[in-house]
Amino acid sequence: MELGQLEAFINVVEYKSFSRAAEAMGLTQPSLSARILSLERDTGGPLFHRMGRGARLTETGQAFLPYVTRALESLNEARAVLDATQRASSGKLHIGSARAICAYVLPDILKKFHSLYPGIDVSIKTGRSSEVLEMLLSGEVQVGLSRTIVHPDIQAQHIYDEQVVLVTDPSHKFAKLGEASIYDVAHEPLILYDRESSYFVLINRVVREAGIVPNVQMDLDSIDATKRMIERGLGISFLPRNSLRRELEIGTLKTIRIQEGHNVVLPTSVMVRRQSTQGTIVQSFLGLLLSIYSKDQNSRNSE
Repeated sequence: MELGQLEAFINVVEYKSFSRAAEAMGLTQPSLSARILSLERDTGGPLFHRMGRGARLTETGQAFLPYVTRALESLNEARAVLDATQRASSGKLHIGSARAICAYVLPDILKKFHSLYPGIDVSIKTGRSSEVLEMLLSGEVQVGLSRTIVHPDIQAQHIYDEQVVLVTDPSHKFAKLGEASIYDVAHEPLILYDRESSYFVLINRVVREAGIVPNVQMDLDSIDATKRMIERGLGISFLPRNSLRRELEIGTLKTIRIQEGHNVVLPTSVMVRRQSTQGTIVQSFLGLLLSIYSKDQNSRNSE
């Protein structure tokens, strides 16, 4: 069976006429009829009742129709994907990102994106999640990556949950025990990262619910600075797990389980403006994100 035969079949079904189908396809009627006859030899029987100027499906034709329809739909979808890939081969993508996501998550994503679309330039602006929202609303960026925010003009797609964990240096008593009570945490020098960040809001909620007053020794605006202070035994902190990959691998920092079972997670989303038309470049980036994190979710589910 050939594509031209299947297209001729669908057109005769649609126009209920060999002559009108031939005209729609830019063929002569004998040429279209030859395609149908060849297809009928492949299917082993007539597909149409020829009725003068008209044509209607035989029982064989009716059974064959849904399969041809699905085959042509799949082919059209494949063509659309290829066209989108080709059109997305050059241009510029403007991304707004929360600082921690930009520093510890986005580089790996952009490496994969660049390998697929090397001709696309990427511009990045960073800020707190609320600032990323404003960048989107003002049209300053096309895509936002931040902690999940609900806004009537924004469409947010959840991609992963960021776990916030208690962190100490390897020689700390909590590290030796492997766990700590939230009440013991209250007596340790605590290093905070960015009081206006989503992390601080969540950690502050946890300690309030536990009824403790944290012993805040430092208030920094950098996760990297916070990690360096912890490594030197100057305090402990709560930090996003994604920011700790290198230090956990080389053993300069340790994560500590909270005995009371506090599990602090920040839902992370990719966001676009709800009323804007997404171009092929944005669609390609969104498709990559969803493919990455759907695979990650499937691998976690299978563990």
